[in-house]
Amino acid sequence: MESRSLVPLSTPFHLPVAQMRRVFMPDEVERKLAKLQDHEHDSLRATYQRMLERGPQRFQVKPSGVPDMASLYQALPNFTEVLDDVKRHVALAQDSRDGLEVTPILLLGPPGIGKTHFAKKLAELLGTGMNLVPMSSMTAGWLLSGSSSQWKGAKPGKVFEALIDGEYANPVIVVDEIDKASADAQYDPLGALYSLLEHDTAQSFTDEFAEVAIDASQVIWITTANDERAIPDPILNRMNVFSVEPPSLEAARQIARSLYQSIRSEHGWGEHFAPEPQDDVLDQLCELAPREMRRALMTGFGNARLGQRDTIEVVDLPKAGLKKGQMGFLQ
Repeated sequence: MESRSLVPLSTPFHLPVAQMRRVFMPDEVERKLAKLQDHEHDSLRATYQRMLERGPQRFQVKPSGVPDMASLYQALPNFTEVLDDVKRHVALAQDSRDGLEVTPILLLGPPGIGKTHFAKKLAELLGTGMNLVPMSSMTAGWLLSGSSSQWKGAKPGKVFEALIDGEYANPVIVVDEIDKASADAQYDPLGALYSLLEHDTAQSFTDEFAEVAIDASQVIWITTANDERAIPDPILNRMNVFSVEPPSLEAARQIARSLYQSIRSEHGWGEHFAPEPQDDVLDQLCELAPREMRRALMTGFGNARLGQRDTIEVVDLPKAGLKKGQMGFLQ
């Protein structure tokens, strides 16, 4: 099987090795296309043609070794248990021809502690890109699995799009706030996950729009939730559940420092600022939830630049935000 090296520009962690994996059978697509009547199902016809043009092969990213994850442990100190689990999966795949398989992950914890941010960082580490599916805005199950081509405005689901339109056979798909999915009697937004989260059944997952089996068995699933009681047991049982606690006060300072350094390094204007934030600024930032820290820092950078200073001072931080975003910390 052909292999090649990829250098993902978004990640400094390691060099993943990718082999090719087929995610659908072209013969099946050709048969479906041949059965379509002229001037009918233009959208479905275009989908089949796009599949054939792109071909069935996708990169299956696989790490060549266990990467140095020290920076992730430092930036995400309250996700240590989850990072340990990911490292175990990477270790299993490093010296074999097997692709990287990660048991579906559920990150359980209060809002604002960085669950979605963790998922993005993990996608960067693995080099496969990330697809975000916000369940709080989903009112029908077809958004994951597609809707029948017989319906007006029908289109493929998010899983199909990630595999057919994307570059990878093992993308990271984040199902955000899975406990917020609203279901009615006819359509269950979580219905597709019963088969997608099982390796064997995911190998021949059929999108309801295209009605062509696709191999979704390599997808790396990360779900987030605030309350597991709203998640059906059969779905919970398909995932490794990690309770993510709010960071300790010292861990919150560490997160704030990492965010400062990350924002500074990601922007050209960052060179105008000191490499390290001031202690009193960290004292203020560590009272915020991680979600609020970035917004506060961006305000701080802007105010400091207006003041023609190379350091953020406490007065540069948004006053209202410091109270609004407060949350409890572990002692």
